[in-house]
Amino acid sequence: MTIEAEKAAARKAAFAARKEAFARGQGQAAELLADVLAPHRGKALAGYMAMRTEIDPMAAMAAHQGPVGVPVILGPGQALRFREWSPGCAMVAGEFGALIPAEGAWVEPEVVIVPLVAFDARGYRLGYGGGFYDRTLARLRARHTVLAVGFAFAAQEVPEVPIDDFDQRLDVIVTEAGIRHFP
Repeated sequence: MTIEAEKAAARKAAFAARKEAFARGQGQAAELLADVLAPHRGKALAGYMAMRTEIDPMAAMAAHQGPVGVPVILGPGQALRFREWSPGCAMVAGEFGALIPAEGAWVEPEVVIVPLVAFDARGYRLGYGGGFYDRTLARLRARHTVLAVGFAFAAQEVPEVPIDDFDQRLDVIVTEAGIRHFP
C-alpha cells in the first residue's frame, strides 16, 4: 500500500471518529487552548474558522491579545497566507467554503493553531490531504521560530499517523481531555 493510500484509509476512519466526538461537544477545549496561547500574548497568531465537524478555536482566538489571522488558500500546492481577523469583521467564503476576512492586512504568524483529522502520540497530524499546513509550517519554520498547536477532539488520536518526509510535526496538541507537549 502506498503512503497516499494509507493516509486515505486513515482519514476515512478519523473523520468518523471526529464526527462522533463533535456530536458530544468540545467541553473546555477552547479554554485549554486559550491557556496554551496566553504566554504568547502580543505574538501574531494564526487560527482557523471551523468547518463541518472541526473543533472550534474561535473563543481562544477572540481572547488572544495580539494580531490574529485566518488562513487564505492562494492555490493548489501553495503555502497558506493569513489575513487579519477580529470578532465581527466582514467575512466571505474562500476556497473549500472556509470563511475568510473580506479585507485586511496579511499576518505573519509566530503561533499557528492547526486543524487536523487525526494525530498521534509522536505529535504528527493527518490533514485533509492538500499539504497546505505542512507547506506553511515548513515555510514559516525556515524564516523564524513557530509554535504549531494542534487542536482536536481526544477521540481523533490514532496509534500512528502515516507520515512521509514532507509532514511537519506539531509542538503541542490541545484537546478537551488536556494538553500534550512534543519536545
